[in-house]
Amino acid sequence: MAILTPKALNYAEQLVMYTDPDTCPTDALVPVPLAEEPAFVSWQQDIPREYLAMSPEELDRRIASARAKLGTRLTILGHHYQRDEVIQYADFTGDSFKLARHAAEQKDLEFVLFCGVHFMAESADILTDESVKVILPNMAAGCSMADMADPDDVYQAWDEIHEMLGQDASVVPVTYMNSAANLKAFVGERDGLVCTSSNADKALEYAFARGEKVLFFPDQHLGRNTGYAMGFALDEMVLWNWRMPNGGTTPEQLKKAKMILWQGHCSTHQRFTAAQIEKARAEHPGVQVIVHPECPWETVQAADFNGSTEKIVRAVTDSPAGSTWAIGTEINLVKRLADQNPDKTVFCLDPVICPCSTMYRIHPAYIAWVLESLIQGRVVNEVKVESDTRKWALVALERMLALP
Repeated sequence: MAILTPKALNYAEQLVMYTDPDTCPTDALVPVPLAEEPAFVSWQQDIPREYLAMSPEELDRRIASARAKLGTRLTILGHHYQRDEVIQYADFTGDSFKLARHAAEQKDLEFVLFCGVHFMAESADILTDESVKVILPNMAAGCSMADMADPDDVYQAWDEIHEMLGQDASVVPVTYMNSAANLKAFVGERDGLVCTSSNADKALEYAFARGEKVLFFPDQHLGRNTGYAMGFALDEMVLWNWRMPNGGTTPEQLKKAKMILWQGHCSTHQRFTAAQIEKARAEHPGVQVIVHPECPWETVQAADFNGSTEKIVRAVTDSPAGSTWAIGTEINLVKRLADQNPDKTVFCLDPVICPCSTMYRIHPAYIAWVLESLIQGRVVNEVKVESDTRKWALVALERMLALP
């Protein structure tokens, strides 16, 4: 059995797909055969040619048949940002925190099919029994934000920070779930932990109870928005530019800082702006605006609310009929909320309808392929974290799961 390793496209390649207003297809959410997917050739992975032209109806039949044969040996997890034609197969849906917790609770399974991106599948492999095989339908489903925190850059930053502050500097590393397993291991081995957008504040409380400063990576915006909400001034949060020596900072800046924020971001959430919010308010009097904390600070400050995808789902679902919501997060979730709440007005802040370019790489054709391979006794696209990395990454993840 060959175990595939992650091969995410580089950040520049990912930005070409669905993040350029001049090229982003407005019909990107319409189910089509894999061969007809916009930009499919840019992220095509090895898949038998027979699956390329299969219609949505044929794929649905084949997936249903394979799932029936696999029975309780398999569970399928689906992230909120997956398209509807993928979410329909999920036994459990949620944000990265809920899915991580669900994976940790699974017993007596043989296979977990994770419809998300690579770092999520890695976390599922770490949190489940070592006998469980975790499968990612398309190994090109990476994360541009996670790619911005290269392990070598993080190790170098850690050394440079301690050279500038002194080897005894009290710094605790915290990594967002959107990071590679070896970086989760990095923080686990250094008294740090993992966080998600659901519990970033609790993770920071944990870190500051153990150190004077926090190195937060890879998403600067989640770090800044969470720190600000906890009472830290903007000038107490210094930005670490990993492309520059010493992060482009000075010893004086580091000494003053409480949080050292990695210069990374989500290319989808960075699209949302305060100007879009102003326009929504002008066109929809009484609108309530909720955005994800991966959005820039100015956007979060202009919104009425901010929170994880789970918080966004609850806010809209629990609101009264007739309410109007403008949402700053990935379009598949916004569209699903609009469909599930026909008694409310729900729309995306961004007028250009763009799905997350890497989440979008999970297509039913890949699901059919990997499930039918299991029926034939072959495991394809297994995500397997090596033992040393698994040991410390599990420590970091368990610290997160133990947060109150």
